[in-house]
Amino acid sequence: MTREAPTQQAPARGAPAGDRWATARLMLVAGSLILAISLGVRHSFGLFLTPMSLDSGWGRETFAFAMAVQNLVWGVAQPVAGLLSDRHGAGRVILGGGVLYAAGLAVMALPQEATLFTLSAGVLIGLGLSGCSFPIIFGAISRAVPADRRSLAMGISMSVGSFGQFAMLPLVLPLIGGIGWSSTLLVLATLAALILPLSLALAEGRDAAARPVGAPEPTGPTARQAIGEALGSRDFWLLSLGFFVCGFQVVFIAVHLPAYLQDQGLPPTVATTVLALIGLLNIAGTYLAGVWGGRHRKPMLLVGIYLARAAAIAAFVMLPATPWSAYAFGVTMGLFWLSTVPLTNEIVAAVFGVRNMAMLGGVVFLAHQIGSFLGGWLGGIAHDRTGSYDAVWWIAIALSVAAAALNAPIRETPLARRQAAGAAA
Repeated sequence: MTREAPTQQAPARGAPAGDRWATARLMLVAGSLILAISLGVRHSFGLFLTPMSLDSGWGRETFAFAMAVQNLVWGVAQPVAGLLSDRHGAGRVILGGGVLYAAGLAVMALPQEATLFTLSAGVLIGLGLSGCSFPIIFGAISRAVPADRRSLAMGISMSVGSFGQFAMLPLVLPLIGGIGWSSTLLVLATLAALILPLSLALAEGRDAAARPVGAPEPTGPTARQAIGEALGSRDFWLLSLGFFVCGFQVVFIAVHLPAYLQDQGLPPTVATTVLALIGLLNIAGTYLAGVWGGRHRKPMLLVGIYLARAAAIAAFVMLPATPWSAYAFGVTMGLFWLSTVPLTNEIVAAVFGVRNMAMLGGVVFLAHQIGSFLGGWLGGIAHDRTGSYDAVWWIAIALSVAAAALNAPIRETPLARRQAAGAAA
């Protein structure tokens, strides 16, 4: 197969190794902080469902639909953002994403009718997230660290992003109660604007400068060839379908869990604590996923995660709703919340290489976001039609078992090695 000449500039031969590693560490720190802000703010959106719906006279379906559109736009835009990042540098893409994210939050704070709310919370924020979330960050970091440390680096950056989810919630709920949801969204818009200076650490050329001494430049197929290889791979489809389930579950829970717990007669502070526990335990879960992903078969780790999710959700909906059962659910789900993310992206890097990783990771993430769209929207539809979330909880359990079955046969062998073995045979 004809390979495109690398477009990335080779690092200077005389550059000190210490400078390279310092740059790689800077990229890891800045990328992790960007994830903490972007994912932390997004994780708090479920706390706005009840107050915004009551003040605006909406049913829950209106808010849920906007969140569903946000996830769908995020997913559709992610492969394009990944392609631009792979070709022109992550810094520019993150800068644009940060601008759109902050603008979307600011517009979302305005009193508005349902259509404008969908455009701000759904379209603007969805586009912004596509420019400053993990496929972009992982793509830059994966070219800056050796292959044997790549899984660990992804786990570290994702765990810091999880800390943002944990730290944001205790801040947002009292702000909503004290200054109102509109002013709270303006505070979050200011926080999102911090992504702009952080993007400078991942500016074009830094991933080349950070490449470890002696490591070759990333090589591989063109973007069109990479897409063709991926779409022709059974393992890529299985991985994407499994990630669809992840999106369905996490967005349904993040958006509707606060309202669900209030329906069960529990105070809002319980929901905030549960979401905070999910964020806190997710720090450990994503870090351990990164560590274990470098030692064990990543597809089998994903099988275990999806089965554990199914068991946790089943226990939660079958047991009586109490603060302690809710807290136990937060702890359990937190361990498996985003631990799928470093493992899924590392499988993409291992099989297809790092040259087009942000783009291919974006394509897999599109499947995740289609699931997110359905999980967020169906939750609102189910509640408005039946007054209950029960059907969606059981759909989430069944999908989790299906995801475990889909990930079991996935192979981690690099595609080039498979092609070479096939040619030799």
